[in-house]
Amino acid sequence: MGMLNSQFLQIVKDHDLHADILRGKFGLEKENTRVDKDGKLALTPHPKAFGSKMENPYIKTDFSESQIEMITPAFDTIDETYNFLETLHDIVTLELHDEYLWPSSNPPELPDDEEIPIAVMNDPVEDQYRLELSRKYGRKRQLLCGIHYNFSFDEAFLESLHRETALPEQDFKDFKDAVYMKVARNLLKYRWLLIHLTGASPVFNKTYIERCVQLGDHLDEESRFFPNMNSLRNSVCGYRTGKPFYVSFNSVEEYVRDLQSLVDSNELLSVKEFYNPVRVKPAKRDDFLQDLLQNGIAYLELRMIDLNPLYKNGISKETMQFIHLFLVFMLLMDDEPFGEKEQKVAALNHDSLVKDGITGQFYGEGNRLVTLREKALVLMGEMEQMVQVLKPDHQPFIRLLELEKQRIQHPELSFAAMVKSEIQKSSYLHYHLGKARQYAKQSEANGYQFIGYEDLELSTQLLLKAAIKRGIEFELLDREDNFIVLKKGGHQEFVKQATKTSLDSYSTVLIMENKLVTKKVLKQHGIRVPNGRAYHELGEAMADYGLHRDKPIVIKPKSTNFGLGVTIFTGGCSKEDYRKAFEMAFEHDRTVLLEEFMTGREYRFLVMGGEVVGILHRVPANVVGDGIHTIEQLVDEKNKDPLRGTGYKTPLERIRLGEVEEMLLKNQSKSRTDILAKGEIVYLRENSNISTGGDSIDYTDDIPESYKRIAVHSAKAAGATFCGVDMMIDNIAAEASETNYSIIEINFNPAIHIHCYPYKGKNRKADEKILDLLFGKI
Repeated sequence: MGMLNSQFLQIVKDHDLHADILRGKFGLEKENTRVDKDGKLALTPHPKAFGSKMENPYIKTDFSESQIEMITPAFDTIDETYNFLETLHDIVTLELHDEYLWPSSNPPELPDDEEIPIAVMNDPVEDQYRLELSRKYGRKRQLLCGIHYNFSFDEAFLESLHRETALPEQDFKDFKDAVYMKVARNLLKYRWLLIHLTGASPVFNKTYIERCVQLGDHLDEESRFFPNMNSLRNSVCGYRTGKPFYVSFNSVEEYVRDLQSLVDSNELLSVKEFYNPVRVKPAKRDDFLQDLLQNGIAYLELRMIDLNPLYKNGISKETMQFIHLFLVFMLLMDDEPFGEKEQKVAALNHDSLVKDGITGQFYGEGNRLVTLREKALVLMGEMEQMVQVLKPDHQPFIRLLELEKQRIQHPELSFAAMVKSEIQKSSYLHYHLGKARQYAKQSEANGYQFIGYEDLELSTQLLLKAAIKRGIEFELLDREDNFIVLKKGGHQEFVKQATKTSLDSYSTVLIMENKLVTKKVLKQHGIRVPNGRAYHELGEAMADYGLHRDKPIVIKPKSTNFGLGVTIFTGGCSKEDYRKAFEMAFEHDRTVLLEEFMTGREYRFLVMGGEVVGILHRVPANVVGDGIHTIEQLVDEKNKDPLRGTGYKTPLERIRLGEVEEMLLKNQSKSRTDILAKGEIVYLRENSNISTGGDSIDYTDDIPESYKRIAVHSAKAAGATFCGVDMMIDNIAAEASETNYSIIEINFNPAIHIHCYPYKGKNRKADEKILDLLFGKI
């Protein structure tokens, strides 16, 4: 007899709900323990960088001070959810010092129970709850970690379903509750299959709960296991209450009644202690039961999923996709009674899987002996039929189901078997610590990226990651324009391109945008700027060629940023090159400035809130010869650096060989096909902007304070909170004087990523400084 409800499937077909039923909202919650470099439980406090443990919506503390919980928002796609979780993992990893995120559900090497630090929440109710949990279950059991998979069906789909199937008198809220309760019942009934396919904690350390250690077999001196167990967390030694509680899933009212009764009778400390593999959840968390009654079920929470150490995120996208299909399957199945008797049978199947593996007995077929494997293959067959109805011949779904069938037919292909096999080659601690270090290196390599948001400018990505770290929520208002709003409590700030904020006035931006006005403003404040003049047409500029041809000069648009349209001649220029420089500059503005070229080296001072946050010397785009390759080949090789990209999405920009670069090569009597001698340096740009392929070197700690005061004075002269001050300095070993420096530009939208990820030097945390000024320090 088939399990799919043919009538339900027909409704999906008749009303063309094939795509709608596969839509939904996805969220993940992931717990990891922190460990030291030896794989021992870290006894240090929850990092202060994450702000309030109670208020940060993304990064929290679980039972122990050593346990970090990462929470994604709800997204429309699995990809978005997965990417956000990976970014959270990266953010947390980069704040740990000589510590790692332990990649297993099972704890690392543990101290004695009383030495495990309970999280201090600075909330009497929360603190007392954790203390009582420690007395009831012991602290070691509370250190088991896992993944919670949160899911809701698309609201428009549920509304369509309501119109086509509900009784006339049943309102939408009650209908939706009934749908989620049905799915929850079926999930609880067949949860053993998900435990088999996601279980990844087959081995544990000898420092875990003594009774479980004594019952287990030895892999080696430190590692313990039970022969067929794939998930310690889902076993009697795992995360479950001391005795089973059978709560009604017939309706929200009965569910709330039974939970309240367990709390009132002191069987449970609170509703949160109901460690059921599946929970129905309301939209709010403040008054859980009351909100369920008033507003109904918002989503389902699946709690039986292990951290999978084979993946940095603790779960694979394929696993998430299978769980989603499984949830849809649970909706389309026939609905059967699920009272206390049926819940006990479901619990028997759960324990049969954990104790005897996929070859264990399946209970619920009367007197007929059926293995869990046989039943699992029947379920998979039904899921294949479902896919053929919902998305016929969709190869990704077909391949996914075939892969999971292989894990059922061949237990050695299960995650637990693979993990156990790897542990046998070393040890429990050595294997998992190696994985933790591997994933930490990956996080460090991608530290500047916000995965899934790579289309944003890098400075914006960094600001969003810094916001998440301290619990500031965000919304993309105009993704293409890098326009966001940041929110915390009742405070919100609109930000464009990371540094355009409410703290700078429109007139301030206009002053900095106009290089002619900038010079005049700075000069009025006694700040040295280069001499020069403005031209409004090409003929006017060409008439003055004789005045400038032998002098070191800079030609640039009046209003420009990122070095666009700027040409520098350090030793005179031909009339043809002079003309080309003006023509390029006029492409960017109706007014072009010609200024004297100032001697010395150029430094970018990043000024924020009256403080110099970082200083960089930017080396113009260049290549170093090897005596073998041409300039063009050397450029191609240097551009292979993963830190180099295009469109300000990486810390360094790719070097181009365009018209400007060709002109400069020509001035050096070279071409792109020349082979440079070994060690010979050729510069491809006069201007040193990172945006044109330059290298960034941090000098913040090497520049005397006298120059920093000039940079701050320059920003204040323009009324700027955020700006980049470009200063030429003859010799940084000497203090600033009236003649040894010059301010050549102030930039109203300075890139912060170059100070956070310089080619050489420290991360100056410019992203966090912006948040300090907008929201206050942590």
